[in-house]
Amino acid sequence: MASDVLERGDIYFAYRPRVEQEKVHDIEDVQRLFVILQPSDGNRSRRLAIGRKHLPRPEEHERFWGFVDEVADRPEPVEAELERRTYDTQTRGKRTQPEARPAGEGRYAIVRHGDHTHLTYALELPEQPGAVQQELTIEPEASYILAIKNPLAGAPAGAGLAPQQRADLRGREQERFGGRRFTSADPELLDEEGVEFVLIGAAHDVEEELDVRLDAEAEDAESAEIFRRLRMPREKHPTEPLTKGEWR
Repeated sequence: MASDVLERGDIYFAYRPRVEQEKVHDIEDVQRLFVILQPSDGNRSRRLAIGRKHLPRPEEHERFWGFVDEVADRPEPVEAELERRTYDTQTRGKRTQPEARPAGEGRYAIVRHGDHTHLTYALELPEQPGAVQQELTIEPEASYILAIKNPLAGAPAGAGLAPQQRADLRGREQERFGGRRFTSADPELLDEEGVEFVLIGAAHDVEEELDVRLDAEAEDAESAEIFRRLRMPREKHPTEPLTKGEWR
């Protein structure tokens, strides 16, 4: 079955610690996992939020829900959500949400394969995945089936985004569903904030499964693209999870 590459670009992974959790020891101290896509063509940046605190395991074909949290024509708004925040609450006073930690970077491709679409990637950093990548299931290389949920379709109580948070698709974009609950993930649909999706673990070997080569290159702490392209200040975000695979 022939594969058609729809988009290529840089992919970054980052995790947000729990409120007031300055030091992260393991995945129990993590509040949210983000996947950030920056297509090679243009200046778009997309921040995807994964419903679980780790990615689906390809060998178990796990299915995880997620949504497009933010899309911007420049990286600063996407990175802003990853910065440290302090806010006031009525019951607990001032609370601090620690800054996100970069946990991986590499190259990705969105690939049409028959009647479905895959999100594939290969890591460039860390060179040797550690405890962070193992617990977050950030594989050295992986492929996931990516299906977009129809925002007009219902959902079980308490599941997914509230109706007012979902993407308001119109015209041709909404017609893609044809009344179905899901459709394949063309990149244009990922440019809509509030779009919900299902990520299904598929395979570890992208080239063998899809006959697609990812143009990943060796990186180090100094050449890491996440700090340059995402405008993420090194001095504000611990780098050990990205460069050594160690929790911080």
